[in-house]
Amino acid sequence: MAGSRSDGQLAEVRFLTVAEVATVMRVSKMTVYRLVHGGELAAVRVGRSFRVPEHAVHEYLRGAFQETA
Repeated sequence: MAGSRSDGQLAEVRFLTVAEVATVMRVSKMTVYRLVHGGELAAVRVGRSFRVPEHAVHEYLRGAFQETA
């Protein structure tokens, strides 16, 4: 994500917790962790936890729809 957005745009990014992403995607938290660790879903590490930009979830799901179509 570094360099892809200006500072102004970064301030507008909404970050989701792993639990929130799991709820949106209707999968387990472990599935979200696997996607993050596998590099399939962008995330930022904050201390010992991860935060996922909301737009990354939408991009991942959009890509998943295109693969199955």
